Amino acid sequence: MLSGKYSLVQYQLYYLRRQLPWNYLLLAANTTSLAAIHYAVAPVLLTTILPILLVGGALSRVAYWWIASRQPPEDEQTSTRRLRIVTWLSAMVGGVFTVWALALGAFSGDIYYGYIMLFTGLSLLGALVSLIHTPRVAIYMTAGVLAPLIAYNLWSGSAVRIAVALSIALVAGLVLRMLFDSHRTFTRLLKSQQALALERGEAVRLIDENLRLAHTDPLTGMPNRRSLFAQIRKMLEAGNGSAPPFCIALLDLDRFKLVNDSYGHATGDRVLVETARRLNERAGKRLFVARLGGDEFGLLFQGSQAEGQRIVEQLCALVRQPIDLDDLELRIGCSAGIAFYPDAGTNAETLFARSDYALHHVKTNRRGECAVFTSAHEDRVRDAQRIESTLQSADLDRELSVHFQPIYDTRTMTVRSVEALARWNSPTLGLVPAEMLILTAERSGKMGQVTLHLFEKALAAITALPPTISLSFNLSADDIASGTTMRELIAMVLSTRVPPDRFIFEVTETSLVRDFDGAREVLGRLRTLGMRVALDDFGTGYSSLHTLQDLPLDIVKVDRSFAARMVSPAGRQIVSAIRNLGQSLGLECTMEGIETEEQLVETSRIGYRYAQGYLLGKPVPLEELKYSLPGSLGAAVPGMLAKPALTT
Repeated sequence: MLSGKYSLVQYQLYYLRRQLPWNYLLLAANTTSLAAIHYAVAPVLLTTILPILLVGGALSRVAYWWIASRQPPEDEQTSTRRLRIVTWLSAMVGGVFTVWALALGAFSGDIYYGYIMLFTGLSLLGALVSLIHTPRVAIYMTAGVLAPLIAYNLWSGSAVRIAVALSIALVAGLVLRMLFDSHRTFTRLLKSQQALALERGEAVRLIDENLRLAHTDPLTGMPNRRSLFAQIRKMLEAGNGSAPPFCIALLDLDRFKLVNDSYGHATGDRVLVETARRLNERAGKRLFVARLGGDEFGLLFQGSQAEGQRIVEQLCALVRQPIDLDDLELRIGCSAGIAFYPDAGTNAETLFARSDYALHHVKTNRRGECAVFTSAHEDRVRDAQRIESTLQSADLDRELSVHFQPIYDTRTMTVRSVEALARWNSPTLGLVPAEMLILTAERSGKMGQVTLHLFEKALAAITALPPTISLSFNLSADDIASGTTMRELIAMVLSTRVPPDRFIFEVTETSLVRDFDGAREVLGRLRTLGMRVALDDFGTGYSSLHTLQDLPLDIVKVDRSFAARMVSPAGRQIVSAIRNLGQSLGLECTMEGIETEEQLVETSRIGYRYAQGYLLGKPVPLEELKYSLPGSLGAAVPGMLAKPALTT
C-alpha cells in the first residue's frame, strides 16, 4: 500500500501494474482454449500461428508487468506518460484479440459462436475488473472490444447475434458504471488519505521543529543545556557502564557584564555569537559544544585527561582573542572548570556539578584560568554538604552570634561605626567560617532566616553603643532579592528608637548581578527611609564605575587589596584616584584592610576619612568592644598618626 504522499496518477499506475499480469494470464488462457476448440475447423494461421503469437505477446506482458509491479513508484510526470501509453495499447490489444476471435467464427459458423462470445465476454469482464482504478483505460479497452464485436453481429443480420452483442454491451456498460462509482469512492479515500498524510507530516515536522528548538540555543544556534545533558547520557549509555574517558568543561566569559553595561545588550549578543562561532569551528566527532545560558558555554570532549585539559585551555585562549565589531575591538576573558569521567563522577548531573564547582573555584581565586576538579575539591564539596546538612537542623538563635569590627575616623581617630560580622559556632562542626555560612545559607535557601537572626542580635547591640557610633550590616544577594527579608529588616529598624541614619547596609557588586534594577529599587527605599547604603569591596568587580553612577549610595568601601598597593607610587595614585572619584560623586570613602601604620598614614594623607583593618581593631564580641571604647581616642604625633588604643 502506498503512503499518502503519492498522487492519483501514481496510485493508478501502481494498482495497474499489480492487476495487468493477471489480466494477460486470463487472456492467454482464453486464447489457448478458443484456438484448441477451433483447431479442426479453422486454418492453421488462425488456430496455431496467430494464437502462438498472441499468447507469447500476452505472456511477455505478464513478465513485464510482474517485474514492474516490484519497482518503486515513478514520479508523477513519468506515471502520467506511461498511463497514457497503456490506455491506447489497451484499445489495440482488445481490438486485436476480438478481431482474431471473430475471424475464427467465419469458419465455424453457428457451431462455436457461443464459445467466441463467451471468450470475448469473459475476457472483457476480467479486464474491467482489473482496471477498477483506471476508468479511462477501461473505457478504451471496452471500446476496442465492443466496436468490432457489435459491427460483426450487426453485419451478420441475425437477430439473435444482435441481441447477444447488445447484451454484452449492456453488461459492459453496467460494469463501467460500477467501476466509475468505485473509482469516485477510491478518489475520495485517496484525497482523505493524502490530507491525513499532510496533517501527519505537518505534525511530525512541528514535533521535529519543537524538538530541535528545545535542544537549540535561539541566539547562537548552538546546542543548549538540555542537548549537552542528552549527549552526556548518550555517551554513558553507549559505554554500558564503562564509557571511554571524557571530560565536561564549563566556560564562563569574564568582563562580559561590562560589555552589556557599557555598549548595550545588542553588542553583548554579538560577542556571544562570535564566541559561539569560534567554539563551533573546533567542534567535531570528539568535541561537543553548547551554550548553557548567559555567558556560559559547555564542552564535552572524549579523550585522556591531559588531552582534554589541553583542548579546553586552547579553546579558552581562542575565546580571549580580540573581537572586532565594526570600529570596536573588545577583549573578553575566559575561565573554565573541568570535570573528568570517571574520577569526578559517573553520571551527568554529578559531572556537571563538579565542573561547575571547579569553575566557581577558579573565578573566585584565579579568574581567567582553567581549573580541574580534584580530590581537594571533592573534600570541600563533602564539607559543604556536611555544613548544609548541619545548618538545616541548627538552632540559629543559640548558635549564631555577631562580632563587631570598628571603623575609625582618621582625622579624630575615634570609632565612628562598627561592622557586624556573622559567627556560627556549631556544636557539631565547631566554628564555621563566615563566608562558608553565607554560601551554605544561600545554597540551602535559609539565607533569609540567617540574616534576620543576625540582624536581631546586631540590633540589640546598637542600643548598647554610644549614639555617635553607627551599625554597618552586610546584605547578601538573596537578601536583596527577597521582598520578605527586606520588609522584615525595615520593620525591625523602624520598631526601635534608634535614628535610621545610624544603620548602614553594605552590599557588594557581585550581590547586585542577579537583578541590578531590583537592587537599585530596594536600596533606594532604604535611603528614602533614612538609612545609609555602602558599596563593599569596591574595585574587585568589573562594573564598578557603572555601579557608582547608577546605585543610590552613601559610602564606598575600597577593597583591602588596594591597601597593600599603597607602598608603591602607582598604587597610591590608584587609591587617590578612587578617593577623588568618590568625592566627586558625593560619597564617603572607607579604606579596608589597614594592617600597618604606614598604610594608615598614607590613607589619611591621601584624604580617606575612614579606615578599617586589623591594625585598628579585629572583630570582637560586643562586651569586648564596649570595654575598649573608652580608650579609643588617638593622639597625633609628628609625622604620623598614633596607633589607637582599640586593638585586640
